[in-house]
Amino acid sequence: MAEPLTIYGDPGSGNCLKVKWVADHLGSPATWRDVDVPGGGTRRPEFLALNPAGRVPIVVFPDGAVLSESNAIIIHLAEGSPLIPQAPFARARMLQWMFWEQYSHEPYIAVRRYQLHYLKRVPDELDPKLAERGADALRLMEETLERSAFLVGDALTLADVALVAYTRMAHEGGFDLADYSTLRSWLGRVEAGLGIGAYGGPA
Repeated sequence: MAEPLTIYGDPGSGNCLKVKWVADHLGSPATWRDVDVPGGGTRRPEFLALNPAGRVPIVVFPDGAVLSESNAIIIHLAEGSPLIPQAPFARARMLQWMFWEQYSHEPYIAVRRYQLHYLKRVPDELDPKLAERGADALRLMEETLERSAFLVGDALTLADVALVAYTRMAHEGGFDLADYSTLRSWLGRVEAGLGIGAYGGPA
């Protein structure tokens, strides 16, 4: 049996959960280690020795190699699997969505969720652009998914893994998914495909 890799993450973070989901889906042996981010866990010397950027998730491989950034990690874990399309253009489209997720989705939906759900701020205190651009991101996904079952055609890929993480938590950021019926159907397909079940709230 292969030695397990070690995932350091916060169970309330979609970025961290992506890594766990992919490892589990692919049957990769992995040990999860909770990091108390609000409590300063990423600023402790032992963590900074692994990732000087002071961010989760990170993965430590059996040989001691360390990899950070959620989308880089899941690409590495999924190489050669059906989660990454073999056709070059389809692979590029997958990467397009993964870059977009970190630049145009997570900074609005996840950040608004953190402000409201964890910091207990009220909507009037927040930058209105968080709500506006988060809604723009959800609309783009809805329009795309009206044309295909998944973000890159008819098969589950890492694009879906990357985007399901915070989309299924969007209501905690004040985004009502009731008007996005196609998006909600996609959520169910991705959750079923990954075997993660419906979202029940932060761990």
